[in-house]
Amino acid sequence: MKDTYRIAVVHGDGIGPEVCGATVEVLKAALGPANALRFDEYPAGAEHFLKTGQSFPEPTFKACREADAILHGAGGLPGVVHPDGTEAGLDFTLKLRFELDLYANIRPIRLFEGVQSPLAGMKAGDIDYIILRENSEGLYAARGSGALLRGEVAVDTLVQTRTGIERIVRKAFELARQSKGAPRDGMRRVTCCDKANVLRSYAFFRSVFDDVAKDYPDIATEYALVDAMAMHLVLKPGHFNVIVSENMFGDILSDLAAATVGGMGMAPSAEIGEHNGFFQAAHGSAPDIAGKGIANPYGTILSAASMLDWLGHKHGDARLNEAADRIRTVTESCLAGGLLSADLKGKSSTREITQAVCERLADKA
Repeated sequence: MKDTYRIAVVHGDGIGPEVCGATVEVLKAALGPANALRFDEYPAGAEHFLKTGQSFPEPTFKACREADAILHGAGGLPGVVHPDGTEAGLDFTLKLRFELDLYANIRPIRLFEGVQSPLAGMKAGDIDYIILRENSEGLYAARGSGALLRGEVAVDTLVQTRTGIERIVRKAFELARQSKGAPRDGMRRVTCCDKANVLRSYAFFRSVFDDVAKDYPDIATEYALVDAMAMHLVLKPGHFNVIVSENMFGDILSDLAAATVGGMGMAPSAEIGEHNGFFQAAHGSAPDIAGKGIANPYGTILSAASMLDWLGHKHGDARLNEAADRIRTVTESCLAGGLLSADLKGKSSTREITQAVCERLADKA
């Protein structure tokens, strides 16, 4: 337990400052006068790149590396790219993942009461699972090191190591063991999502998965090819508990999954390693609505709840875990009560949602 936890806050681009600012307010309300979080703001992103030529300044990286946790709004703007065509705003997220070895990208997918799913007949509680995305290897590990030959041939290499697969699969089984099981049958299970029938790298992923599974006889296991999984997440989402996958597959599937529970505004994420934790909603910067006061802050708020849980467990600080529970409870209450942003077919502004969450947290403090 620490007296003070340093939180590196990077607001980023587009709606990033709106949802990140709202979340800092919520965190302060959740912890009240005993707030042990110190919020230090740092610049990074596409806007900063346009102003300075740097998308991720070294002092910001150093501060993030040394902070107790990192809270981010959103990054990237259309057309703001490096000479090689890659997005300037993505540097922040990708450098943190690879330099700080944030190997586990945890993306909870949950349908809340009050939020309408595009899937017919789905109600609150019918969809509640985790996509666990390996975050440091896979195809994205090739970023910046692929080859473009004479403007005719481009090559990126998919990299998977036994160590990388073992630790993400083990994390998946631990998450399943801590869970209540799949909504449909209560079964604690881990689903290995791959393309083992075609590529050797994914067959290797599956073989390591099988090795690790032997240590968890209490957890059911199964396999799903990624193309079939895209269908399963639409047709039978209630079957799943924890899904573990390679980096790129997890990225794609988690966006599809978010659409089934209200969209990217309802998609929190936690990216953790052995020493560092990085928390942001999975949505983009949505520059088309930036400044209009209608951005959905729930994804970032729920990401911050995960941040408190991670810090609380890491440092044995029950105050933080209790605050995380209060944030989730109040968020659930606000959604059920009709405090919905425009993307959720509601009319509540970012400020109205933030004030309501903070007021209800104050009542529970």
